[in-house]
Amino acid sequence: MSDLVCVKDFEDRAFKILPRNALDYYRSGAGRQETLENNRTAFSKLKIRPRCLRNVSKRDVSTTVFGEKVSIPVGISPTAMQRMAHPEGECANARAAEAMGTIFTLSTIATSSIEEVAEAAPGAIKWFQLYIFNDREVTRQLVRRAENAGYKALVLTVDTPFFGLRLADMRNKFKLPTHLKLANFEGTVASVANKKSETTGSGLNDLGNLFDASLSWDDIAWLKTITRLPIVLKGILTAEDAMLAADLGVAAVLVSNHGARQVDGTPASIEALPEIVNAAGHRLEVFLDGGITDGTDIFKALALGAKMVFVGRPALWGLACGGADGVTKILGILKTEFEYALGISGCSTVADIRSNMVVHESFYSKL
Repeated sequence: MSDLVCVKDFEDRAFKILPRNALDYYRSGAGRQETLENNRTAFSKLKIRPRCLRNVSKRDVSTTVFGEKVSIPVGISPTAMQRMAHPEGECANARAAEAMGTIFTLSTIATSSIEEVAEAAPGAIKWFQLYIFNDREVTRQLVRRAENAGYKALVLTVDTPFFGLRLADMRNKFKLPTHLKLANFEGTVASVANKKSETTGSGLNDLGNLFDASLSWDDIAWLKTITRLPIVLKGILTAEDAMLAADLGVAAVLVSNHGARQVDGTPASIEALPEIVNAAGHRLEVFLDGGITDGTDIFKALALGAKMVFVGRPALWGLACGGADGVTKILGILKTEFEYALGISGCSTVADIRSNMVVHESFYSKL
């Protein structure tokens, strides 16, 4: 991997080595994929206003989340079925987060179980991504297992009453390879993704039918009654929902459009971030995922009010190219790029970043 020096290098290599079924699942978005493209291009419309002649001889890129120090303001988002990318899957990804001293988030629909990941990376800060199922006992058991295994937070995905229409998966009639299972489940649920759907062709849509589409804000209050862990709501894109989340006392929101995989035409995560920070950032922590591929993206997100960012696909590309070492290198690249962006922009620490250091390109339109 010595010739891979940026996220795009890893992405290009992963595109060559991943099987088409897995590659299209990981890289695709919903519908015409306009939001997928916009997740990245929206960052290019933001411009950094660097400050000069500041003492940046010593730099510290660490931050604190829920009272716990992390070495970089970059964690790993939940992504499903990682053993399609590498035999060690989620376990390798968690070990990379452990090595870097940052947060790993395990997907409910992982190919490594809650307990396997906990054993593989006992020192990692681990969060568990959760769906609320029609069968509430399934949800209760997942929460209990995550607590018992030492996970530090629950990340409830709230933008998925069911899975969006991803045309690539429909064309491919996506199925999880038969040698893999959804490791957090038993019986028919464990193998539901191994079969194509009779309606959409993609096996993931039948899995999504197990989620409770009647979910409401009352269910957030219910979830709080069955766990002692802080709750992060993932999938918030509006100020209105951010304020409702704060009213219910959740610990944080993760501004996210689900990697542009739910409904096409939503804003890029970075576009939605400012209104959410302005509405509720003083009442809860605000994180962001979607479109982060470079250290300058991290700087821009933090300037606009994110406490921390999370990456999904970049970690998958690292996993595909080199297992835990590949993900560790991806995180190291992002750390280096962010440290350079931080220092050259006139900041020594994350706390030095100011909101007026990043503006929309229209700020300069008078030129």
